[in-house]
Amino acid sequence: MRKFVLSVIIVLLFAAFLAGMCGCGKELISPNHFSDTTIVAGSDSAGYLDGTGTAARFNHPFGLTVDKSGNLCIADEGNELIREISPALAVSTFAGTPGIAGFTNGADTSASFNKPFGVAADSLGNLYVADAGNNVIRMITAAGVVSTFAGTGTAGAADGTDTASFNTPLGVAVDKTGNVYVADYENHIIRRISPAGVVGTLAGKAGVPGASDGLDTAARFNLPEAVAVDAAGNVYVADNGNNAIRKVTPAGQVTTLAGNGSVGAANGSGNSASFNSPFGIAVDATGNVYVADAGNNMIRKITPSGAVSTLAGRTAVGAGDGVGTAATFNTPSGIAVDAAGNVYVADENNNLIRKITQSGTVTTLATRRQSVLSSLKYQPKLQKITRRIK
Repeated sequence: MRKFVLSVIIVLLFAAFLAGMCGCGKELISPNHFSDTTIVAGSDSAGYLDGTGTAARFNHPFGLTVDKSGNLCIADEGNELIREISPALAVSTFAGTPGIAGFTNGADTSASFNKPFGVAADSLGNLYVADAGNNVIRMITAAGVVSTFAGTGTAGAADGTDTASFNTPLGVAVDKTGNVYVADYENHIIRRISPAGVVGTLAGKAGVPGASDGLDTAARFNLPEAVAVDAAGNVYVADNGNNAIRKVTPAGQVTTLAGNGSVGAANGSGNSASFNSPFGIAVDATGNVYVADAGNNMIRKITPSGAVSTLAGRTAVGAGDGVGTAATFNTPSGIAVDAAGNVYVADENNNLIRKITQSGTVTTLATRRQSVLSSLKYQPKLQKITRRIK
């Protein structure tokens, strides 16, 4: 009897230890009171399912944006879809044919995409999609009608209107006057499309990678992954191949806001900071820039003066919610910020949509959570990540 009682006590103590380790009411790391993360939607297992919150499924979600009604619009790249999460966390399919790559215009699910990566919303309720596999920019009206806004579908770097071309466009952003900006990834340039659909090159030289600052075509980029635009019309670029965040003025003057080109995770000002494959970028109403630092599994924040800090995450791979560095991500790729200052993250390899409040609390908006044991694995990830679309 004593042996049985002792065995029961040992089992109970071990269970309590595991509960503590797995974050049941406790954090492994003392909370960073500046950042708290939650899951908004999705599941750690890839799939396709509409539903509410964690009942929904995504397949490698990448770009995301907040529209004028407060809906979160997501480029669900692995499912070839554009999805939407309402303020009530209802996940629906806005446009595209589930799991079918194509280049068909039309209404909602009669349309098709081929590797949609970036998405941006304008003030009228239209969405713009960087349709990377088709080498075009698509437009979706508020009613869900999909058309081709720019690009012929053939890879190239031609400016113009009907004859304009792109080469794996990944990121897209819209300014307050309706100009659309494109991170033209394999061309190593930043493009600007007027509301009338006229395509021009804002900065960089097509086919020539580099890291030089300078005016318009004298500047160089290396695999620019994403773009964001502030109220003054300045464009911010997640320059993946250079591990840097660049800034382009409306006149085309390019400077390096933060990052020194080396792979790293150092905080600091300007070139004393370092990144590892920055994928996503967003800017808030006060000029703070947020970066999905994919290779570091972190979300970084850059003040208007260029001071870089870590808002949430660490170099561990995981799916743990929590505060600041207690939270974990797995290749955070897309990022957006709403009018209240909440940050949303497409946690690509977790197939999750995450939310970070102004206080830094990280939660998951959509998708079922993976075993919390995955968040205990501390795996520094300092290799470069680059896209191979075709």
